[in-house]
Amino acid sequence: MTTPVEGDPVRADRLAATLLWLCEIPSPTGEEKALCDALVERLRRARLPEPPRRHGDSLVVQVTRGTGGPKVALAGHLDVVRTAHDGPPRIEGDRLYGPGASDMKSGLALMLDLVEHAPEGLDGLDLTLVFYAREEGPFRDNELGLVLEREPGLGQVDLAVCLEPSDNRLSLGAVGSLHATVTFRGRTAHSGRPWQGENAIHKAGRLLVELDALEPRDVVHDGLLYRTVTSATLIEGGRGRNIIPDELTLNLNHRFAPGTSIEEAQREIEGLVGDRAEVAWLDLSPSALPHASHPLVMQLRAAGVNGVEPKQAWTDVARFAELGVPAVNFGPGVNAQAHQRNEWTSIARLVEGDGILRRWIAAMGKATAASLGG
Repeated sequence: MTTPVEGDPVRADRLAATLLWLCEIPSPTGEEKALCDALVERLRRARLPEPPRRHGDSLVVQVTRGTGGPKVALAGHLDVVRTAHDGPPRIEGDRLYGPGASDMKSGLALMLDLVEHAPEGLDGLDLTLVFYAREEGPFRDNELGLVLEREPGLGQVDLAVCLEPSDNRLSLGAVGSLHATVTFRGRTAHSGRPWQGENAIHKAGRLLVELDALEPRDVVHDGLLYRTVTSATLIEGGRGRNIIPDELTLNLNHRFAPGTSIEEAQREIEGLVGDRAEVAWLDLSPSALPHASHPLVMQLRAAGVNGVEPKQAWTDVARFAELGVPAVNFGPGVNAQAHQRNEWTSIARLVEGDGILRRWIAAMGKATAASLGG
């Protein structure tokens, strides 16, 4: 295998081979067992202080411990969305094609490489890797929740990094997300005599007009702009072409800025709907603050990231935030390729991301040595 990356072709080939290996093992959401099994087998050859701990189809890997340095967790999900591909996983020039190549097996490749090729400074921090299943599905099925419940030590780390695709940018915070089923009730009648019924579709009209006029609400944290927005994303109703409908349901997706609790977000939707319809809650995903001034985040920024941006979406940094753990998004995957047909990622970006992580770990190790008088 030969990649077009200049500077360190050996490392480029090694990282590309690992990513290709990951992409060749199918792991659509709910079917991560084969990949988890393969990782367990591969990690048996690594020098670790203890065997990986398995929870369902998720793994917790203790790489170093007892160093006296910062406690850091790197987290990445094993599952990928089902997308169409015109060929098997492969390399064409700088592009590596395959299911999840960007989102987020590129991040997993960096995590695995840190185990198999220890970076300078690793003995200056306690590093834990979390490979987890079912991130792309419903919030309640995401196995990171199970892992955090069974691994209380993860709630004590100083910083967690989710290696979601971000083009090697530091993507801070996360907007929360909730889905609500809003049901309008009416009464059936013949459409030739609509006055004998109550049209549930018409009753929903005013709320739809209000949603269309709703402007994004801007909120700034640590100099980063987040937007609170509400959208109707699904609609269903009606019994027949000549029947006045007695029921209509909307799915409202409310995305709320960091610093807003789930309860506050629910009250906002309840205030918007009022007594016009019934509200039932679906996925309730919390928001997360950016932590831009956290010392370890500032060290990661100084390691050469491609910029800093707000995360106008939800990621699992919010799960760590619920435990009081600062968390950020940073990963080498091409963000625009997530969930795309013929998904690909850049090998050059993969190597770049690996270099950033290794410089960050080296800086933390150096700081630990200085603090311990080494």
